[in-house]
Amino acid sequence: MTSLVRFAPSPTGYLHIGNARPALFNWLFARRHGGRFLLRYDDTDIARSKPEYADAIAEDLAWLGIVPDLVIRQSERLSIYDAAAERLRAAGRLYPCYETADELDRRRKRQLARGLPPIYDRAALKLTEEQKAAFEAEGRKPHWRFLLEARDVTWDDLVRGASHVDCASLSDPVLVREDGSYLYTLPSVVDDIETGVTHVIRGEDHVTNTAVQAQIFEALGAALPVFGHHNLLTTASGEGLSKRLGHLSLRGLRDSGVEPLAVAALAVLVGTSDAVRPVASLDELAGLVELAHVSRAPAKFDEHELEALSARTLHQMPYERVAERLTEAGIPGGEPFWQAVRGNLTKLDEAKIWWQVVQGKVTPVIADRDFARRAAELLPAEPFDATTWKSWTQGVAAATGAKGKALFMPLRQALTGLDHGPELAALLPLIGRDKALKRLAGESA
Repeated sequence: MTSLVRFAPSPTGYLHIGNARPALFNWLFARRHGGRFLLRYDDTDIARSKPEYADAIAEDLAWLGIVPDLVIRQSERLSIYDAAAERLRAAGRLYPCYETADELDRRRKRQLARGLPPIYDRAALKLTEEQKAAFEAEGRKPHWRFLLEARDVTWDDLVRGASHVDCASLSDPVLVREDGSYLYTLPSVVDDIETGVTHVIRGEDHVTNTAVQAQIFEALGAALPVFGHHNLLTTASGEGLSKRLGHLSLRGLRDSGVEPLAVAALAVLVGTSDAVRPVASLDELAGLVELAHVSRAPAKFDEHELEALSARTLHQMPYERVAERLTEAGIPGGEPFWQAVRGNLTKLDEAKIWWQVVQGKVTPVIADRDFARRAAELLPAEPFDATTWKSWTQGVAAATGAKGKALFMPLRQALTGLDHGPELAALLPLIGRDKALKRLAGESA
C-alpha cells in the first residue's frame, strides 16, 4: 500500500522553522518510502484564517522544495464533518454542554483549590430535557463534547516507541463550538479517514491529542494510522517558537539569502552529527532521516549554525542547481565563474561582488609600481587557462625574487583591488589579459 502523509497548517500566520520541521519530516518520509504528500489547510477558524497566509504557506513550502501531491481545504468540507458529528451524536459519543466560559473557569478554579485535577466533570450528562430546554430559552446554545472512554490508548510510535495515554485523566474534548464551527480535532480525524492518510507525523505536543483522536477514529469505525511524534524545535536559548512573534519565519530566512536546502537539513538533523555537513539534495536528506533515531530532547536551532551550513551548502553546489538563479541576478558568467567563486560565498548574492571584480571596473591597489610593471611584462599571451596563473607567477618570482605573500598579495591587490578572494588561478582567465594589463598599470578597468 502506498503511504500518504499530511502536513496540516492553519493559515493564521506565516510559517516558522518549527512548522517546517513536521512538514519536512512528512515530505522526506514520503520521498524515502515512495509515498504521497498531502497539504491540508486546517482553516475552520474562519475569523483568523486568511487566503494570503495560505498562499504564503504554499510559497514557503515550494521554497523548501516541497511540492504537494494533493491540496485540500477544510473550509470546503464542512458537510463531511457535519455527517461525522451526527454519527457521533447518534452513537451517544457527542453530547451537548451549556456552561459558559466563565462558569467553566470558576469550576476549574474550585477543583484546583480542592487539589483535584481540573478536568470536566460531565455535569452536562446529567441534564434533563427540561433543563436543556430552559438553557436554550435563555438564549444559550450548546457546545458539544466527545465522551471519552476511561481507558489507556496505546500505540507503537515511529519516534517514541511503545506509547500510551490514560484517557481517564483527560477532559472530554470540545469538538463543536456554540456557533456550530469545528475545533481542530474532529475535522482532522475525518480528513485522515476520508483521504486515506496512513502515517501521521507531527510534534510531541500532539501526544495527548493522539489518544483523543484514536478514540474518535474507533468511534467512526476507522482503523488508526501509524503515529510518530518528534521533538520540538526551540531557539538557541531554549525558547519556544511562535508564529505570532515571528521567530525564524521561513519568509525571513528566505529574504536573508540563506539556502533552502540548508534550512531543510538543519531543521530535521539539528542535534545530530549529520547536522554540520551539507547535503546535495532532498533525496540525500531523506536517506539520512530515520524517525526512530530522532532525539527525545528539544532540538535547539541556532541561526549561526544555519549561516555556516548555508555557506557550506553553496560551496559544494553544482552549477546546474544555481544557473537560473545566477541569470536572474544578472550574472552571466556560466559554470567557470561559478566554480571559481562558490567557495568564497556565504550567500549567493555575494557572487555579484566577484562578477564585478571579473567584468566590472576595479580600482587596483599598486604598492610597488616596478613590481607591477615587471609582472605585466611577463604576463603570457592568451588564451589563458587553469595553468596560466602558476606559470606566470613562477616567471615573476624568478624575475623579481619575490615569493610567498610578497609575490601573491601585490598581484591579487592589483588584479582585484582586494586582499582576499577566490583562487586567482580560476579568476585570471575570467578577467582576461587586457583588463589584467590595465589593472597592473594602475588603471581602473
